[in-house]
Amino acid sequence: MGTPRIVTLTLNPALDLATSAETVRPTHKIRTFGEHLDAGGGGVNVARVAHVLGGAVAAILLAGGATGQLVGEMLTEQGVAHRIVPTRGRTRISVTVIEQSSGLEYRFVPEGPEVTEAEWRAALDRLEEVPGDWLVASGSLPRGVPVSIYADVARSAARRGVRFVLDTSGPALSAALGSGIALLKPSLGELEGLLGRRLSDPAAQDAEAAALVRSGAAGMVALTLGREGAVLATRDGVVRLKASATQVQSAVGAGDSFLAAMTLALARDAAPTEALAWGVAAGTAATGGIGTARLVRADVEARYRALIAGARTG
Repeated sequence: MGTPRIVTLTLNPALDLATSAETVRPTHKIRTFGEHLDAGGGGVNVARVAHVLGGAVAAILLAGGATGQLVGEMLTEQGVAHRIVPTRGRTRISVTVIEQSSGLEYRFVPEGPEVTEAEWRAALDRLEEVPGDWLVASGSLPRGVPVSIYADVARSAARRGVRFVLDTSGPALSAALGSGIALLKPSLGELEGLLGRRLSDPAAQDAEAAALVRSGAAGMVALTLGREGAVLATRDGVVRLKASATQVQSAVGAGDSFLAAMTLALARDAAPTEALAWGVAAGTAATGGIGTARLVRADVEARYRALIAGARTG
């Protein structure tokens, strides 16, 4: 039996620019420094991190224009296998600015190009052509793509015996529930948006994650909580794992890093709780630097070992 392969789908990728400024002020020319460029977008980030962690991965993405070409070139440079479905519209550029004086992070995320039906259907055709054991669909939908697309992808994956993982928000998330999702990864904000109310109490967070599993919305639900770690709900119960302390530089791509590591661990037959620890370790590691989903494998492995040791002694 070969190494499990993870395929990722990104319908709205981005060229991510991260930079720093001493102070961000309106109407002033803001001098920036320490620029970083990354191939970005949910599934692209998942593929990049899974590759860094030693996983066999292939990224499928819609991309267009000079910015889309640069995203592809950067993936090639990093050794991430990928297939680009070309679009007439240019791939968006997202900008993150870290204000040094306050430590605040400002994110500017364009909606991206409008995608034609022929283009998004071509992306679905590519999914049928690329073999994989796990399929991760992550990120927002560009204009022109129906909100039902992730539900359609989930059902297609189920027909092919592929485990489907989803990380999205809003109407696309609502439409996909119950369509055969093996692992659903909402952030706390995304879950609150789905329910239409705040979940400030940990017990309420646990209960709602468990309710999604009981309802058949997904086989497992990994609820990410930022600095507080994550919650994993399965048919066997709910586990909460607190993140290790770290100095946060940027949170861009942390959720994607979490998802990449957790999915890779599950693909390698790790127990769900162990996979959760891998996810928390990678998500925390990704916040230690500036840029999108930038981490080091040795750091993730060390954080995982610490989390597991703490869980056993705790």
